[in-house]
Amino acid sequence: MAGHIQDRWFKTDTTAEGETSRVKTDRYGLGLRYRARYIGPDGTEKSKSFPDRQKRLAENWLTNVASDMSRGQYIDPRAARVTFKGYAEKWLKAHSADLSSQIVTEQRLRLHAFPVLGSRPLDSFRPEHLRDLVSALEANPGVSGAYARNIYGDVRAVLSAAVDDGLLSRNPCSAKSVRPPSVERRRVTPWLPSQVQAVRRALPERYRTMVDTGAGCGLRQGEIVGLAEDALDFEGGVLRVVRQVKLIRGRAVFAPPKCNNERDVPLPSSVSEALRAHMDTYEPVEITLPWRKPDGPKVSARLLFTNTASGVVWRSNFNIQEWKPALSVAGLIPKAAEDGKHQSAREHGMHALRHFYASVLLDAGESIKAVSQYLGHTDPALTLRVYAHLMPSSQERTRKAVDDIFSAGLSST
Repeated sequence: MAGHIQDRWFKTDTTAEGETSRVKTDRYGLGLRYRARYIGPDGTEKSKSFPDRQKRLAENWLTNVASDMSRGQYIDPRAARVTFKGYAEKWLKAHSADLSSQIVTEQRLRLHAFPVLGSRPLDSFRPEHLRDLVSALEANPGVSGAYARNIYGDVRAVLSAAVDDGLLSRNPCSAKSVRPPSVERRRVTPWLPSQVQAVRRALPERYRTMVDTGAGCGLRQGEIVGLAEDALDFEGGVLRVVRQVKLIRGRAVFAPPKCNNERDVPLPSSVSEALRAHMDTYEPVEITLPWRKPDGPKVSARLLFTNTASGVVWRSNFNIQEWKPALSVAGLIPKAAEDGKHQSAREHGMHALRHFYASVLLDAGESIKAVSQYLGHTDPALTLRVYAHLMPSSQERTRKAVDDIFSAGLSST
């Protein structure tokens, strides 16, 4: 048995002659009599109290604690007092992700996980509770499959941290009966060159070269908005992606590219000429913003694309006031409603330019590894999952290879 049992109602006194006797304490007859105490894996003392006449129960409890420790199934008693919401909020504060990612994760947990799991003590988690969460997410018409998968991933990360902290013996998400929310994988349908050009023509002139940069170099929207003069190597034919503009709590900041993945992208001569012409007409503007977070150190860059007030292009304003009207003129989405608002056009956001870029490279025979590098993906497997169906078919090459072998074999007999 680990630890020992303390009797709060009696204590042992020793006389000057060395004789011992049991005497009542000031707490005799008050409260719980026995306190089972032991040292936990973290080196701190843990305890649990039991009423009078239940010393055997306290001893059995200590025996079970020792058994759980030896099997690696020990759960810190604090788990009975810590709710999922309380622990998740503490976990978020110590999360190592960048501030914008923390904000998004907190929002997903607060809106979708806390209403289902927030008040549940950590030591009470069972696989059924995760199945309930998945069912609730899949039944919510306002939550897409991909978004539900992200929420589930956040919950799993919180519970994994709780396992590491000794508040759970194992992550209930790991149970075979628990499956992540299902995701309907839609195949990317890239724009045609004519559609890219139609959208370009429909934009105000100062924003048209943003289309050239997205479709010709594969940059994300934030990377295009954050593209500065120092990123262009016209002589070497290289565009260096080193920053983006992000909005954090309504404030614009400079930040590294997604996943801190700086990269060099080939700068085609057609895009190079378009950028030169744009810079001749709209001189780069020096913009100063905080770095990474709203209270971060100030940094400056001469941005190529700015709004009509020579300030940062705000994504939300640009998408509503410039991008969607251009999509409508190009025939990609319907005209605005009577209230002047356009319908949702998620599949036709500026990300469509990256899809176009990837499709052009793959159709030309570029490798998945190279396309992944130019897009700034952290793993070529991600690029393959998204764009494999756009790769040229190998069927004709297979037929020709087999025919050549058989033809050579038959001619030699």
